[in-house]
Amino acid sequence: MSLMKSLARVAAGVMLAKGVGAVMKQHQQKSGQPTTGTTQSRSGGGGLLNDLLGNNTSGTSGGSLSDMLGQVLGGKTGRSGSGAGTGRPYGGPNSTGASGGLGGILDSLTNSARSKGGSGGLGDLLGQLSGGAKQSRTGSASGSGGLGDLLGGLLGGAAGGAAAGGLARKGSQDSNDASFGELFNDAVSNNGEPEIAPTPEQNAVAGLMLKAMIQAAKSDGKIDDAEKQRLLGHLGDELDEDERNFIREQMAAPVDAQALAREVPSGLEAQVYLMSLLAIDLDSQAEAQYLNDLAKALGVDQGTVNQIHNEAGVKPLYS
Repeated sequence: MSLMKSLARVAAGVMLAKGVGAVMKQHQQKSGQPTTGTTQSRSGGGGLLNDLLGNNTSGTSGGSLSDMLGQVLGGKTGRSGSGAGTGRPYGGPNSTGASGGLGGILDSLTNSARSKGGSGGLGDLLGQLSGGAKQSRTGSASGSGGLGDLLGGLLGGAAGGAAAGGLARKGSQDSNDASFGELFNDAVSNNGEPEIAPTPEQNAVAGLMLKAMIQAAKSDGKIDDAEKQRLLGHLGDELDEDERNFIREQMAAPVDAQALAREVPSGLEAQVYLMSLLAIDLDSQAEAQYLNDLAKALGVDQGTVNQIHNEAGVKPLYS
């Protein structure tokens, strides 16, 4: 499967597990039973988690957690008849990105970083996340260079890099008219490959975000069987040996926020922080410390961190 599909399935599994956990906690509180285990703390001020949990704990949504997952994570733009919204999931070559769900937040963060980069440089680099003709760092069109070269060594080992084959090339095409968020939303809503194949660069960024989620899940000093199931239980049996090796490598790698931050291209810091946040429960000092270390290493300021938490529906990290 493509790394985009793998990321979408892992993210969906994590969010579904959070939703189930919250429903169980609410039931225990209503029945007077003690609460145990880990549950996502929520701000009550909106966000993805509040959408998911609110829609499915009110008793009026008419659907199960899994029924609602595509609408919350993937927005309201699923394929017609898929049960996860209506309308086309892609806006075409002039699209500003996804308009809902987690993909919408990711695209919004990318657009914000790109606007700060101006013409050339960061703007062109992040432009590669929206498919289209690839530009090298010297400005000439090329199948490599730019984000492809920058992420070329990111996946390492079995991955083989973004521009030279390996995992980032699987299930990809050289260019498309889709944004990263649109592809992600469609993969979540469809519970499979997006309708439009990602580019190698988009796949490489999906691999980076998958790596960030796995590392965050280990930030409390352990990753038990339940956490492994939360991260990987929705991948199914479709992984080939290279993909399995990549996952094993990330599971075995030491937790190192600074090392992860060094692999994040300029302009993708906030997106990587968001995906890291969604992978944990934020109910321990170790997890809070990891997020603080990651934010500092990425150069994401405290105001932006709290804004990201608000978008996700998670309590702020800083008071």
